[in-house]
Amino acid sequence: MMRLILIGLMFSVGVWAQLSAPSDKASLSAGKTQFEIHCAFCHGRGDDGFAANLVSPNLVHAPTDTALVSIIRNGILGTDMPPALGMTEEQMMQVAGYVRSLGRSAPITVAGDAAKGKAVYQGKGGCGGCHMVGGAGGKMGPDLTQIGAMRSPANLRTSIVDPNATLAGGWTMVHVTPKTGAQVNGIRLSEDNFRINLRDGRGRIHSIAKDQTTAITRDLTKSSMPSYQGRLNAKELDDLVAYLFSLRGAM
Repeated sequence: MMRLILIGLMFSVGVWAQLSAPSDKASLSAGKTQFEIHCAFCHGRGDDGFAANLVSPNLVHAPTDTALVSIIRNGILGTDMPPALGMTEEQMMQVAGYVRSLGRSAPITVAGDAAKGKAVYQGKGGCGGCHMVGGAGGKMGPDLTQIGAMRSPANLRTSIVDPNATLAGGWTMVHVTPKTGAQVNGIRLSEDNFRINLRDGRGRIHSIAKDQTTAITRDLTKSSMPSYQGRLNAKELDDLVAYLFSLRGAM
């Protein structure tokens, strides 16, 4: 009897491990409806929102359908991706199927030249001063090593010309005024009831006791990244977007 139970459990685990999202027309239609209700606010149509680009056959956090359903159900800890609320297991499966169908659509093309965009990134754009790619660069902004797998070209372009429209979670700029000494400005790393920890523009870490401050101001609606509207011409902007969209990390 115990052997039969174990075999049954192994079979159940095996079935779950081989989970496949539905791809029939009715399920995809139902999945699209649920996607529009629960997901479109952040993801748009899949490739034009301010959240991860889903029009890709290779999703960074969801290499399998099992992983994709798990993300829909539980969210991604430490990111802006929340767990699903108000969806049944069947509806989550349908959403997963619809998302997979987006990755089977025509590949996204960009107008710019990625090689020239890399030169803009490293030169005129000065992006490496705040952002890291492949372990090289600054730490005042998000790591861009896999940004092309996570953001659409439209989202990347908006982030460059209007950073306040696509604020990245976890990158709040904070201004701390101590009782003595100069104001400290930086990205908030962590905070509790007693201390706040910041990284300033030179990469230095500041751990400041709150009872030794007179004011702590947080820019919750303003990005620390400047707008590049007018700083780059149309061709440079196209090339920079092409370069960023080419960054897929180790896929």
